[in-house]
Amino acid sequence: MDLTPTGRDLLSAAREVVEKVQIARDIGQNHSEVSGTINIAATYTVCGYFLPCHLDRLSRRFPNLRINISEMNRESIEEGLISNRFDIAVILTSNTANPELTTQTLLRSHRRLWVPQNHPLAGREFASFEEVATHDYIMLTVDEAANTSMKYWGPAGLVPKVRIRTSSTEAVRSMVTNGLGVTILSDMVYRPWSLEGRRISTVVMEPEIPSMDVGLAWRRSQAKPDPVKHFVDYFGQAYLSPQIANTVWRG
Repeated sequence: MDLTPTGRDLLSAAREVVEKVQIARDIGQNHSEVSGTINIAATYTVCGYFLPCHLDRLSRRFPNLRINISEMNRESIEEGLISNRFDIAVILTSNTANPELTTQTLLRSHRRLWVPQNHPLAGREFASFEEVATHDYIMLTVDEAANTSMKYWGPAGLVPKVRIRTSSTEAVRSMVTNGLGVTILSDMVYRPWSLEGRRISTVVMEPEIPSMDVGLAWRRSQAKPDPVKHFVDYFGQAYLSPQIANTVWRG
């Protein structure tokens, strides 16, 4: 099933309701005996668009647990995990295949075409790479986004007509709404409005593009101390318990 723009708005509202329910559930757990320190590494996209709400919930569930976070690129995170500088990482698992690490995917975020509201492709049910290739393209470069994009442009035998490259997701959002180009990015970083208050429309790509996957990573065969176990269990309950059939493990 693929959500319509109205469906995604409803999903956003539903998440707010679920958030309030989770806060109510956590009230009775504020006396948790779990304590200690966890050193976590995370990539830019994860820090900006995935972790904040979970850090808030974790702080309420485990008030005596200190979580230190370091934001860095994937290569530095992998090195830090292998050398034991970090206990665990929250990363884009779709970007890593390090044989020394075990990864657990929590969330798959679909990628779609972003266009301004008055764009010729806006309102279409599907768009092809051939159609997108005729328009100027805004290339996001952070978290290996540029390299990843070529993995799905390549099989189509096409290259995007890149007009601007930037590491800022907000810059991409504004440039798209101002008609400087289109882009393909994941639902996790999608917001319907730019900083100027202009609307972004999304269109499903055909053929389907691989998702951007978010999850946990740790050193293979690593013994997890209790604070790390509780951290992993929290995310398992949040994402994997209702959908065990979709759990993805590597390592």
